[in-house]
Amino acid sequence: MGELDGLTAVVTGGASGIGLATARRLAAAGASVGVLDRAIDGAPSDLYAVQCDVTDSNGVAAAVTAVAERFGGLDIVVNNAGIGAAGTVEDNPDDEWHRVYDVNVVGMVRVTRAALPYLRKSEHAAIVNVCSVAATAGLPQRALYSATKGAVLSLTQAMAADHLPDGIRVNAVNPGTADTPWVTRLLDAAPDPAAERAALEARQPTGRLVPPEDVAAAIVYLAGPAAGSVTGTTIAVDGGMQALRLRK
Repeated sequence: MGELDGLTAVVTGGASGIGLATARRLAAAGASVGVLDRAIDGAPSDLYAVQCDVTDSNGVAAAVTAVAERFGGLDIVVNNAGIGAAGTVEDNPDDEWHRVYDVNVVGMVRVTRAALPYLRKSEHAAIVNVCSVAATAGLPQRALYSATKGAVLSLTQAMAADHLPDGIRVNAVNPGTADTPWVTRLLDAAPDPAAERAALEARQPTGRLVPPEDVAAAIVYLAGPAAGSVTGTTIAVDGGMQALRLRK
């Protein structure tokens, strides 16, 4: 018997990186899992994958409904889909600000809004938002990205307060720099990828990038019945980046 037997989860951005690791872990714990992603080629065949762009309200509603109808309900939402941005406040044009906010913040709103009618019927309803250490620590060259993740942190707390009467718990995880395909693409675009990776690893007290599986473990804990008294909370999975100040 798995901890999540009989529960259904939907994971946005679930075809790669943290989302895929989370979908696999949810399934291993017994949940039926729907993976929502713009490109679903990388989704495992044993998971139910639905193509979905979180900037499309109608498409989001249809995708969430498809998962709920296939499995007879919905209990867990993992809002993981997101995109990055580099630069200071001088570097990103208005269109880029609107685009990244539309995916990273409003995308979570669309998915949650579509899922709420199903979650209200669940006895184990939980939402987990994937935030970032960028919401709580000032990182260079990440003004736009950090602003969206700060919004996600505040959104998580507001949602937790709003939906506690509905029996829905809402929490977040704050990963440090994770070893995902997205980060790999950023490194590959750097003038010296090896040096850039070394710099990112050195920035974290553990001296390594965060494995997606470590973030997935925290997400699955927050999503499951074992966290039944946990809401409005953020768990840092950042290798100590936020809290520790080690002597060199």
